[in-house]
Amino acid sequence: MKTIEHFWSWFSGHQSKLKNLITLSAKEKKYYVYWLDWHLHFYAPGVDFILIFPNRKNEKTKMIISANGNPDFFTKVEEVIKPAPKFKDWEFKAFVQPSKDIDEMEAGLDKPYIFKDINLKASELKFIPFEYEDSKKIDMIVYLKNFTVHCNNKNLLEAVFIIMQDIIGEKSLYKNINFVELAQMPEDDNIELIYLYDLQCYLDEINTK
Repeated sequence: MKTIEHFWSWFSGHQSKLKNLITLSAKEKKYYVYWLDWHLHFYAPGVDFILIFPNRKNEKTKMIISANGNPDFFTKVEEVIKPAPKFKDWEFKAFVQPSKDIDEMEAGLDKPYIFKDINLKASELKFIPFEYEDSKKIDMIVYLKNFTVHCNNKNLLEAVFIIMQDIIGEKSLYKNINFVELAQMPEDDNIELIYLYDLQCYLDEINTK
């Protein structure tokens, strides 16, 4: 019988290698990432993992279990996290949580998101929202400085969704956002746009009306 406890049993037996993944050879790294992905999907189809390695030795390695914003797998994510083992060097989280680096984005000091041949900074993205009386969700246009360069790239919209997910969190993205269209940043400074890093503030404001 397939149970998520079997996944955590496998993880426990390899957690030392996984924690030091970035120091392994390319061959070993590929091996352990492949089997981590295989075991998670075997016992919990529909969910994915995100590994975040610490910048300092005394910080924990984080593994986030994500439903990729798909509500059909929200319960599965919680089932995966519930029996997670306790390790002093690991922290396990359910769902992508809202970013704590909004101040860096506001100052333009945020690090760029790199997706293959796409390079985007959250601090350089803006949006216009569209609200509807019969819907709690909004549609929005997200403006990019270099949209005309990447407009034919199939990964562009996915990249923007990942940035939005990091800013407001995985569950909030599903709860509040209906449709996203991408466009070139207008040259006219008189057009009132909202910085994407202020998206949660905007959602909080309209949800209190």
